[in-house]
Amino acid sequence: MELVSTNDPLEAEMIMSILKSGGVTAVMKSSRVTPYPVNIGKMGEIKILVPEEDLQTAREAISL
Repeated sequence: MELVSTNDPLEAEMIMSILKSGGVTAVMKSSRVTPYPVNIGKMGEIKILVPEEDLQTAREAISL
């Protein structure tokens, strides 16, 4: 399930770190093309995905 989406890679890494420290399994999914650092609209979107059963815990962890 999608927890959050952002265009900021640093923000995505920070969220992933918070989730990991809370024991929540998460993955980042990005549409970026590696050699071209385009971050306009959907091309730069980074999604943080978590298992459905961890969604509420993940929301609580990043709302602090």
